[in-house]
Amino acid sequence: MSWISTSFMGRKAAAKGATGAKHRLSEEDQGTFHYVYGPYAEPVLRISPGDVVEVETLDAFGGAITSEDDLPSEKLNMPFVNPQNGPIAVTGAEKGDVLAVHIHSVLPRGPQPAGTTALIPSFGALVADASLMLNPAITERVKKMDVTEEGVRFSDRITLPFEPFIGTMGISPEIEAVSSLQPDYWGGNMDLPDVAPGAVVYFPVQRQDAHFFVGDCHGRQGDGELCGVAVEIPATVVLQIDLIKDWAIPGVRLETEDFIMSVGSARPMEDAARMAYRDLVRWMVEDYGFEESEAYFLATQAGKMRVGNMVDPKYTLGASMLKKYLV
Repeated sequence: MSWISTSFMGRKAAAKGATGAKHRLSEEDQGTFHYVYGPYAEPVLRISPGDVVEVETLDAFGGAITSEDDLPSEKLNMPFVNPQNGPIAVTGAEKGDVLAVHIHSVLPRGPQPAGTTALIPSFGALVADASLMLNPAITERVKKMDVTEEGVRFSDRITLPFEPFIGTMGISPEIEAVSSLQPDYWGGNMDLPDVAPGAVVYFPVQRQDAHFFVGDCHGRQGDGELCGVAVEIPATVVLQIDLIKDWAIPGVRLETEDFIMSVGSARPMEDAARMAYRDLVRWMVEDYGFEESEAYFLATQAGKMRVGNMVDPKYTLGASMLKKYLV
C-alpha cells in the first residue's frame, strides 16, 4: 500500500511499506484447524512485528459441501464450521498493545474452484424458525458459483464483481474460549466486507503474543449476509502483521486510504450501532483533535453505517468517517 496512516498522531505508526520476514502457513502446515478463539491452543507459527504471512484458508464448511446436491444438515457437524488457521504468535505483543493487520490480498484457491452459498435450517435473517417459532424449517438448498478474480458467476445472466474479504479474523481473548461463529471485541466472525485488501484492521491485544486467528474468506457478500452464508471460498491470504505499543482501544478498528471505521458487535442491532458510533466519536476526539460534541455533530451529519452480519450470535456493524473530514 502506498498510503500512510494518519491515525496514530504521536504514536509510532505500523510500517505499512516495511519489508519483514516472509512466512507461509499452508493447509498442510496448519494441520488441525480451530473452531474456537482462545488462549489454550499452541501456536503453529511465531513471527516478529512487521512480518508477512501467506495463509491457505479453508471455506466456512471446511470443504464438506462439494455439490448442489448436498444438504447442509447432512454434511455439516455444527458447531464445527468456520475453521480457523493459527494461532500465530506475535513476539513482543502484550495486553495494552494493538495488533495491526494489513490485508494485502485474498485470492481463491483449490481444491474447490467454486464459491458456495446455502440455505440452512434455523439459520438466516429471514428464517422464522430461528426465532423460536413453530414455523417449519426453511427448505435446504446449496448454490455453487464459479469464483475467479474476474468475477463471481451467480447465474448465466448475472456475473457479480469479485470483492473478496475475510469473514473471520481476530486475536485470542485473555481467558475465555469462544466459538469461531461469534464476533466481539477480539474480532472473530464479523463478516464485515470492509475487512478486505487495502485495509488495516486493529485488534486490542488481550494476552502475551496476541495469538492471531484467520479464516472464513468470502468472494463477496451483500450488507447483512442476509441468508447467513456469503460466497464462501477457500483462499490464499497475504497479511502483514504489525504491532503498536501502548494504544488502548476497546475493540476492533479499521482503516483504509479513505476512511476510518469503528466496529461494534452485539444484540440487539441498535446496541452494535451505538457501540460502533461511540468508539468512532472517541477515536475522533483522541486522535484527530475534535471536541466531543463537535465529533458527535459530525458523526450525525456525515457518518456511515455498514451492516456486516445480522445473523450471527452477535450482529456486527461498522461506523465510519471519511478522512477528508478529519484533516
